[in-house]
Amino acid sequence: MRVLGIDPGSSITGYGIVDELNGSISAVTWGTIRTSNRLPFPKRLKAIHDGLTEIIKKYSPDVASIENLFFAENAKSALKLGQVRGAAILSAANQSVEVAEYTPLEIKQAISGYGRADKGQIQNMVSILLNLNEIPKPFDASDALAIAICHINTAQMKIRIQNTEVRS
Repeated sequence: MRVLGIDPGSSITGYGIVDELNGSISAVTWGTIRTSNRLPFPKRLKAIHDGLTEIIKKYSPDVASIENLFFAENAKSALKLGQVRGAAILSAANQSVEVAEYTPLEIKQAISGYGRADKGQIQNMVSILLNLNEIPKPFDASDALAIAICHINTAQMKIRIQNTEVRS
């Protein structure tokens, strides 16, 4: 399974692609889509949409996993983040890629086993889980890799539960 993780942001949207094969995971690529604060917001959304569409076309993920909005500093920030998430989801949907959404708590639990892990702990675990020599940078990309790993771990757990229910 190939998973595209997306960490949405209106200035910087992180992405990371992770492959899972026979229980082993590996990083394929990671990076960011940066937009200028000087651009009108609709043009920034288009740049994010177009950038993610290019990544999806190039790497053909089976699933796109994206961080779900849980709170924001203010209503304006929440609205903008929701619009960025919409552009990201649309990029995947237009390419017929399934979309999965995870809260920050679910991501932290899937990566570290602790829902209140800090950013540094998550970034260290990403590099350990993917057997990387250093923490992937920029940090938005590292977060996107964490979101992809979260989906893989969650999907594997669902399969185990289904197999247990079938045997019962």
